[in-house]
Amino acid sequence: MALTENVDRAGPAAGPAERPERRGAGRWARLLPAPGPQRVLAAATLVNTFGSGLFVTSSALYFTRVIGLPTAQVAVGLTAGGIVGLVAGMAAGRVADRWGARRTQIGVMVLGAFFMTCYLFVHTFWPFIAVACLTAAVHSANPTSRDPLVRQFGGERPAAYRAYLQAVTNLAVGLGAVVAGAAIQANSREAYVSLLVGRTVAFVGCALVLTRLPGPARSEDRAPEKPGWVALRNRPFLVATVINGVMEMHYAVPTFALPLWIVDHTDAPRWTVSAVLLLNTAMVAGLQVIAGRSVSSTEAAGRRMLWAGGALCTGLVLMAAADGPTAWVSALVLVAATAVYTVGELWHAAASMEYSFGLASAEAQGQYSGVYRLGAGTGDALAPTVMGVMVLSWGRPGWLVLAVLFLLVGAASRPVVALAGRRSPR
Repeated sequence: MALTENVDRAGPAAGPAERPERRGAGRWARLLPAPGPQRVLAAATLVNTFGSGLFVTSSALYFTRVIGLPTAQVAVGLTAGGIVGLVAGMAAGRVADRWGARRTQIGVMVLGAFFMTCYLFVHTFWPFIAVACLTAAVHSANPTSRDPLVRQFGGERPAAYRAYLQAVTNLAVGLGAVVAGAAIQANSREAYVSLLVGRTVAFVGCALVLTRLPGPARSEDRAPEKPGWVALRNRPFLVATVINGVMEMHYAVPTFALPLWIVDHTDAPRWTVSAVLLLNTAMVAGLQVIAGRSVSSTEAAGRRMLWAGGALCTGLVLMAAADGPTAWVSALVLVAATAVYTVGELWHAAASMEYSFGLASAEAQGQYSGVYRLGAGTGDALAPTVMGVMVLSWGRPGWLVLAVLFLLVGAASRPVVALAGRRSPR
């Protein structure tokens, strides 16, 4: 069957934009990868991230209204989980390289289903901490065990295929959030539990879909062992990891800093919060693949990181300018700022994906992904504190300092990574 063909014998898999057109294919069919491993992995991603949308949208309410925990205890549990997740992601990547990404990814999904079910039996703080750490470990292990599959089945441009999967992720999470919103409107214990069960079913469904991926040839069951943590000795890769980790902080702008800025520091209508978030989500879902098409080398990634720094800087300056004008002018400025910021987000994502594959060894992709995501996770963890101090406490000057930071880091990306490459021992 086509879904179980050995891709090594069939040649490199075509990327979503590279497959030949099928006569009579409809508009929707042309949006799909060609039948085979790429389509299977996309379907698995769709199922899993739909479940993620269900749970992420409703999890805080489940913890506080069903389990009955105070908000402060929920925050402590999620923070502890985030710390555990940083380590789990690196470990999962190493396991995927050693024992095979397909079986590791399936194992991660099965564990996710089991750990998510455990929430049904949590009623106090310490069990919540334990389960939160376990589910956070699964959350971090998912991408680092999946990236080797993206590399294996992504054809000559795995970063472009990962951009396609990112678009699928945004669409699926959005659909899951819509379904969760209907359940939240019911505001009952049964509704929140049903969303938790839905997340568990999505884990199981993803694992079942992943079984349709072709496994490695018998002689390749165990990948050749790499000496130690080779990713930690790759100087250009580590430099790119640090740069990306700093740039990663901007993801807290639309989800954390901007909503609070709009409500507490501008005269814009409160519905502007929903409007700008919807605009950001729609642009990312619709344009991520296009943004990544021309990023096919680390040099191109450096240029896009420069562009990303400029766009993020401009968007943040416009957000700062929204404090002062009348309500409608402020709302229009915020919409324009979000559009410009999102273009920077798209360019950064495209550059980041290329760095994570282009500077990594194919035989140790899981390990490299774990290290790379450790940098990104550190940036994500620091972002709320940085945004809280610089933006919400300092106001306009904080926005401007943050804007200059992203501009400088984006501009430094290409020359600094290139310099590290020239000085790196071969």
